[in-house]
Amino acid sequence: MRVMGLNLLAVLAAAALIWLIGFLLYAVLFNQLWIQWMGWSPADTESGAARMPFMVVMPLLQAIGIALVIKWRDEPGWFDGLRVGLALAVFLAVAARMYGWVYSFERTELFGLDTLHLLLTHAAAGAVLGAWK
Repeated sequence: MRVMGLNLLAVLAAAALIWLIGFLLYAVLFNQLWIQWMGWSPADTESGAARMPFMVVMPLLQAIGIALVIKWRDEPGWFDGLRVGLALAVFLAVAARMYGWVYSFERTELFGLDTLHLLLTHAAAGAVLGAWK
């Protein structure tokens, strides 16, 4: 099934993969460090739970955006998709994410973890979307 010329199943699979990578990084591998780097208290983590329903929005928007660029390039294949995902991560997502690090003086470790997250998720989603075009 296609929506806006995009393979809906591929977009949903890429979004799920983005979410899964984020879950592994932030909830499994680096959970305590991430909470520490954010400067959160236990009360903060509980109050943030109200925002969790929005967690589906970000991966969907990212997957749709990556899928659109891959469609516009019209060069199918997992490797081209991976390259597109990495380029979008570096030139848009990481660059935009740098504002918080540069101007808010947040911890470099947090910026590094977020950068790793963006690079991995965009590359993986791009590979899936490129292969499944």
